[in-house]
This record gives sequence, C-alpha cells and structure tokens, in this order.
Amino acid sequence: MTTPAIKAFHAHVYYHGATKEKAARLYSAVEETFDVLMGHWHDNPIGPHPMGSYQITFTPGKFGDLVPWLAFNRDGLSILIHPDTGDDIPDHTDRALWLGQKLDLDIGALR
Repeated sequence: MTTPAIKAFHAHVYYHGATKEKAARLYSAVEETFDVLMGHWHDNPIGPHPMGSYQITFTPGKFGDLVPWLAFNRDGLSILIHPDTGDDIPDHTDRALWLGQKLDLDIGALR
C-alpha cells in the first residue's frame, strides 16, 4: 500500500450567524498561537462546504500540536481536517476527520 505525499493539511472551521462570534475567537486564538496560514471568511457555502467557513492551512509537522489544540478549543464548532494531496475527493472524504458534528459536504463541487 502506498501513501500519497501530503503537501499540507486544511482545517475548515464551520459557522453560521449564531456561531460566527465563536469562530472569530477561535480564528484569533489560532492566529496568535500557531504559525499557520489563515484563510478568508466565507459567510455562505462555497465549494463542497455546506455553510460559512474559513480554512486553516498547516504543514504536516504542525498536525500533532494544532489538531489536539483545536479539539480542546473548538467551543462546539464543527471542524473538518483533511490532507492536501491534490486528490480532492478522497482528501475530503476517505482521508478526512471531523472534530464535532460531521456535516454533509457537496462532493459534486469537487468534480
């Protein structure tokens, strides 16, 4: 069995109107605590993401620090974490993990 090369990981933090303030606090805390790339806010669904979200991009070497930190500090928000191997569908499905409630992605948007 082979393992594809992982270029980076993405964490997609999901929010809606009532939870946007929690998402903003988490965004600030991640930005202050970790050397990662913080993505743009999308208040509406975009791509496969079913609700408002922003993306955190981080190197595989940061996985062991960031992911447990997110697990303890997500404040009830759902977070999708997946590798970026360039193969979007399995990266967002078979290779993904969830913190909090798993949401239904629009996988058709990745085709």
